[in-house]
Amino acid sequence: MEFGFVRVAAAVPLVRVADCKYNTERLLDMVRQGAGVGAGVMVFPELSVTGYTCGDLFADGLLIGQAEDCLAKLIKETAGLGVICAVGVPVRHNGKLYNCAAVFSGGRLLGLVPKTHIPNYEEFYELRWFVSGAGLPCGAEIDYAGHERVPFGTDLLFGEGNVKIAVEICEDLWTPCPPSSAHAVNGANIILNLSASDELAGKNGYLISLIEQQSARTVSCYAYSSAGFGESTTDLVFAGKGIIAENGRTIARGPAFSYGGSLTVCEADIQALDHNRCKLNTFAGPCGPAQYREIAVPVKRACPDDNFYRTFDPYPFIPSGDRDKDERCAEIFSIQAMGLAKRLVHTGAKSAVIGISGGLDSTLALLVTAAAFDALGKDRADIKAVTMPGFGTTGRTYNNAVKLVGALGAGLREIDIRPSCEQHFRDIGLDPADRGAAFENAQARERTQILMDIANMEGGLVVGTGDLSELALGWATYNGDQMSMYGVNASVPKTLVKYLVEWAAGNPVGEAAREYLLDIVRTPISPELLPPDEAGGITQCTEDLVGPYELHDFFLYNFIRAGARPAKIFFMANRAFAGKFSGEQIKKWLVVFFRRFFSQQFKRSAMPDGPKVGTVSLSPRGDWRMPSDACSSLWVEEAENIPVG
Repeated sequence: MEFGFVRVAAAVPLVRVADCKYNTERLLDMVRQGAGVGAGVMVFPELSVTGYTCGDLFADGLLIGQAEDCLAKLIKETAGLGVICAVGVPVRHNGKLYNCAAVFSGGRLLGLVPKTHIPNYEEFYELRWFVSGAGLPCGAEIDYAGHERVPFGTDLLFGEGNVKIAVEICEDLWTPCPPSSAHAVNGANIILNLSASDELAGKNGYLISLIEQQSARTVSCYAYSSAGFGESTTDLVFAGKGIIAENGRTIARGPAFSYGGSLTVCEADIQALDHNRCKLNTFAGPCGPAQYREIAVPVKRACPDDNFYRTFDPYPFIPSGDRDKDERCAEIFSIQAMGLAKRLVHTGAKSAVIGISGGLDSTLALLVTAAAFDALGKDRADIKAVTMPGFGTTGRTYNNAVKLVGALGAGLREIDIRPSCEQHFRDIGLDPADRGAAFENAQARERTQILMDIANMEGGLVVGTGDLSELALGWATYNGDQMSMYGVNASVPKTLVKYLVEWAAGNPVGEAAREYLLDIVRTPISPELLPPDEAGGITQCTEDLVGPYELHDFFLYNFIRAGARPAKIFFMANRAFAGKFSGEQIKKWLVVFFRRFFSQQFKRSAMPDGPKVGTVSLSPRGDWRMPSDACSSLWVEEAENIPVG
């Protein structure tokens, strides 16, 4: 089964300035190297046949003629390698010189794409030799490198099926209106940039942000290759960089300042790009040439059985990098707090009422509520934290709940729900020994009723604690903990809830409760609706019943955000969790995920308001609108039929 991956390579060869024969041999070596690792598309630096720093030698006909001859040789000798290559070469036509990307594969010169924006400022003075390709007539063709009627222009797309490749060259990316924007709107989902950008202190960070931003705007895989060792150092140094970004994120990055050549390889996820483009109704409109020329060429797909260069993040909801983690956690926390603060102000609530269990979700909700009260200048004592011991409450969770509330300065109230539940069991004729759904859900609904009634008495607002993972799985009691007046965790998945609580323990917001927060993070996740064991320990572990949340969050992200089918999610999860979960375990819980996701939509259709904090949300009023009775068979059957081993 093919999952829409195309292996892309950014190659940085060694060059000698004005030595086309030497450069062509290095290019040939790298194309063979790329073919050896299964690359389907390769991009090389700007003017890599001649070298970028030839200066006034570009006016020499001997150099230009040899570049053409050497390109012809390169095309011929790579004919059987099955790789689409974009190589930089100067092209003379009608008395003008163009800085071009020669795109070839299978022994064919597919097209020549000239640079649009020719820099002529500071260290760049390309207008001395080159003209822009923007002035070429529509449908231009030339005879070049032994090939007749070669498409010549900026209106070219290469590929087949749902893979379309386009090219821009160096400065084109740095302009207000990069040609790649037009290429993408007209179908290109792999953008190749042949560059010769010199190295300056501080420039690298800006370059990476530029590439990531353009890949995000164009919802594309953007592969960038820049000139490296061997270019003239008369005035400038070229560090040689291979960077591949996809939809706003760098997925592969080669070494800079390499004294040898480098090859940066990664798989572009064409299926995920198409999924995201389909969701963006603004990804359209008139842009660029009126009509593009599409040059058909087979594109090698990456086989899932191959060794993949691309890695899959097992925790896609958790920010990476120490600095990013702290900033992102603070940002998420602030979004939650501001959403609640606005709702408190709008409703005129005098207090916030929240059920505290000593578990992760209610802990995060309490921390957010405390932050919202601080921002509004309200007394934390008006936070009505209610602990409601039931049949499954353990001493560990109870003590953590009580101590947490005290450390945060909120008001604490304790209401034992067991007597009222026992009365309810008698009223409905339920044998308390029957530990089925009614026994468990009656406790959840009793707690919700208590919170709602206290809110009425206090002129308050009930703050919901349920998280995104529970919503996805329907792991909530309908009209019980599924309901509140504002759900601050509505778009925060369980893996991120855990991380945020741990983060809060090391920051001012939770510093006073650090000891209790860290113990809550270590406590097994449980609804605590069944009696504890003889030692007073938790007997009902959620992840034993519905599966590991880290797997379900991975499934959720790649299903909603990337539009991946079950077999592809299994493929990615096997690589992301290698050594932690077996294929059998992943398949088992993947089937559970899809069964529950579809069958429990009715709970999401009736979910309360809550703030969106990330790119995945299941709000029925915004991101996810699905009928409550949609059939799951298509997804469940594929998941059940996935071969393991």
